[in-house]
Amino acid sequence: MALIKLKKGVDLHLKGGISDESVREAPASATYAVIPDDYEGVTPRLDKKEGERVLAGEILYHDKGDQRIKITSPVSGVVKEVRRGERRKIEAIVIENDGKFQRVSQNLNAAPVDVLLQSGLWAMMRQRPYDIVPSPDVTPRDIFVTAFDSAPLAPSLTRMVEGHADYLSKGVEVLKSLTEGDVYLTVRQGDDLKVPGTVANTLQGPHPAGNVGVQIANIKPVNKGETVWCLDVVTLCRIGQLFCTGQMDYSTIVTVVGEQVKQPHYVKATMGCSVDSLLDGELADNDFGNYIISGNVLTGHRTDLKGWLRAPFRQLTVIPEIKKKDEFMGWASLNPNRFSIYHTFTSWLTGNKHASLDARIKGGERGIVRTGEYDAMLPMDIYAEFLIKSIIAFDIDKMEQLGIYEVAPEDFALAEYADTSKLELQRIVRQGLNKMLKEMV
Repeated sequence: MALIKLKKGVDLHLKGGISDESVREAPASATYAVIPDDYEGVTPRLDKKEGERVLAGEILYHDKGDQRIKITSPVSGVVKEVRRGERRKIEAIVIENDGKFQRVSQNLNAAPVDVLLQSGLWAMMRQRPYDIVPSPDVTPRDIFVTAFDSAPLAPSLTRMVEGHADYLSKGVEVLKSLTEGDVYLTVRQGDDLKVPGTVANTLQGPHPAGNVGVQIANIKPVNKGETVWCLDVVTLCRIGQLFCTGQMDYSTIVTVVGEQVKQPHYVKATMGCSVDSLLDGELADNDFGNYIISGNVLTGHRTDLKGWLRAPFRQLTVIPEIKKKDEFMGWASLNPNRFSIYHTFTSWLTGNKHASLDARIKGGERGIVRTGEYDAMLPMDIYAEFLIKSIIAFDIDKMEQLGIYEVAPEDFALAEYADTSKLELQRIVRQGLNKMLKEMV
């Protein structure tokens, strides 16, 4: 097992980490939702309309560009609402739970690709380049599986697959049938997860070491004309379970964390469950206001108690909206509790290991200044600042030369947090990838 050591990046240790290691059972939600934006590259065309009944595992919609790619329902019930936004874009498909959880079984005699497509599991994988749902017509050079998440307050992925060695082995067997290359498994140093049939690598270093894009760049980078697929170890376990049992498992273990949570904990729920079912009675009673994030503080999406847990995330984070609106001397404050990754404040001298951060941006957008901030937060062999500039200018030649095919928006999330220019780097990268996809495909 190769050991890879990364030095770039930083671990954000926030208040509100897991204090209760037991796994609770979440109450059933009245409604569940599927959010099309969670499946990048898929344009939805509905198979179910409002008022129609649907079973768990039954197709809700397929991709307009490739009808083989399907998204399925996590529960049985009735399609209560197809929520639309501007230009009639589908923002959410809301399902009213009937409490019966009647499931569709898959035909395991079909080809593995067809089983994955029909079950909806295919859409839970991602492709590099472009960070989109893979095309069934492309054979990947290799497949990469990450077994840990290094984001702030992230859950342990290896814990979520404990006791499922048979499912993991079966999942690897399925993945190996989809590629002529290798299946790579990356674990955090100290974890003892071993899955036969994989090329194992141990990774040591701060966030974003857990990002699969960073792992690919440091193991076997993606070059122009090459395609690799990636997923996490929990999705690998789901693939194995599907091919062992014939049914898709929509249960998930979620961490409810953050400074505004009374007792951060693990909870077993169903994908797409409502936020209020996870946070009922769990929020702290103070005047700071609750900023609820489906996901982690760097890459997650803001939601509220009426929202739903989005498919890619296994974490619900609640931080203060505004903790101190007015502070003496503002950014020049000598408050020993103020946090900065650059040691701008004196908190790093006090030994305070866990920061208390709220949702304020604390500044406005400025021009890009060559400071090396982006490069220090991105352990990849690319010039991050120049890549961002080339994306803004949409200079295709420079974007290719500077590594656009290797990156995904999440790889720039930490740099976005550290950026003194306050640019929305993840949005810029996503727009650049989408434009490249239209130009090159």
